[in-house]
Amino acid sequence: MNIPSTASRLMVSRVLAEQSLERPLAELPRRVPVCVMPDTPLHRALALMHERRIGSVLVADGSGGLQGILTRHDVLGRVTLPQLPLSTPIRDVMSTPVHALCGRATAQDAALLMSRHGIRHVPVMDSGRVVNLVSERDLFALHRLSITNVSAGIHAAPDLASLQVQAVAVRQLARDLLALGIHARQLTAFISHLNDLLTQRLVHQVAARRRLDLEEACWLSFGSEGRAEQTIATDQDNGLVFVSDDAARDRPRWLDFAREVNAGLDACGFPLCKGGVMASNPECCLTPDEWAQRFRHWMEHGSPRDIMNASIYFDLRGIAGRTDLVDPLRTLITQRAMVLPRFIKQLATNAMGWRLPLNWRGAVDANWVDGRPTIDLKLQGTAIFVDAARIYALAHGIADTGTRARLEGFARSAGVPEKEGSAWVTGFEFLQVLRLRRQIEAAPSVGAETNPNLMDLESLDAVDTRMLREALRMARQLLQRLELDYQR
Repeated sequence: MNIPSTASRLMVSRVLAEQSLERPLAELPRRVPVCVMPDTPLHRALALMHERRIGSVLVADGSGGLQGILTRHDVLGRVTLPQLPLSTPIRDVMSTPVHALCGRATAQDAALLMSRHGIRHVPVMDSGRVVNLVSERDLFALHRLSITNVSAGIHAAPDLASLQVQAVAVRQLARDLLALGIHARQLTAFISHLNDLLTQRLVHQVAARRRLDLEEACWLSFGSEGRAEQTIATDQDNGLVFVSDDAARDRPRWLDFAREVNAGLDACGFPLCKGGVMASNPECCLTPDEWAQRFRHWMEHGSPRDIMNASIYFDLRGIAGRTDLVDPLRTLITQRAMVLPRFIKQLATNAMGWRLPLNWRGAVDANWVDGRPTIDLKLQGTAIFVDAARIYALAHGIADTGTRARLEGFARSAGVPEKEGSAWVTGFEFLQVLRLRRQIEAAPSVGAETNPNLMDLESLDAVDTRMLREALRMARQLLQRLELDYQR
């Protein structure tokens, strides 16, 4: 696949400016939503949909309050197959409650809401009244695939083979969105969301086959998936927390379950973690008390291995099962770390070991691989932002796991000038875009003996080269701030 040049990407971005997923819903073109009263007979509601050539009709009370929605997709299952008389009031077949958003929400929020609930329309509310109706077509009219279509395919996948097909669709959607100029934060959020859905589907399939109750456990994600920052080429970092009054008795069946899930994820294109950070490892399959004990030990003892573990496991999210089991662990991390300055200092010292590829003149200092100037965009770029954001979040009691949210939260907490904090975020997200571009270029060799984060500097145009240099300069600022704060 040919990756567009900077000039062509800027042109596409301008063309798509009015459809930016950052755009508030209140700024989208408005169509007066077609609303009917709850006692409207079906024949009248369906006639309205036919006459107006619309795919849905909203149901509202006399004051404009939203009561429900009926879409074309509802008609077959709720009207035709049950053979309901067309005199039936629409209240008897409408979908309720309706998932709606306010005008301040963004198009990205609407896209994720549609995917999460398998819906195609989102009403926009203002002061309790419906002022617009945003459809999937509005958000993804220019895309060959849509996030909702892919998520629907994942939800409907009956087996592992079907999930493998959907995993390919996720990567294809990522390619399409990147080519259209979608921002890194949005794109990694979409990739992580769809990967979450795929993992959830696989976890539930395996649990059902093994007759395990997921009300007794939660599948955990760490690392980039825990931060909701997954790129296309990513291995597994996961674990399991399970409830038990006899861990030694129950752990073997959860380990067997985890091995099957890990193997399934590997088949879907998520390689097994070479470091063993997977739920099938007994060290990653623990009860809540065992996890808490392990986390406390890392923070209070702080050996080099403890620091390395904290840098992976403390970016923690629950994916499938009883996600409330994760809440006490996140609270423990947030509250305990901020009162252990020795632990924070050890994390900072470890982060300052990164080699920043800038020379004393501020030029990019390349590694030469096979006669080509390269840098590792992860190990010499994004990892610096990720580590610094984690350290400052832990030091300031910021519970967020995403790098952007952590940087923004720290900037507010520490009184960092808005422009400086914004520059950190911009630098990180530009490097994420370069990583995604590189990984798409490397496919299908990703997963083979190639580094999907190794960027050939000669492949960049002058604008990208300048932006790369500025992004690395922002990383250097963060490292210098860490040195001032924790090396005195």
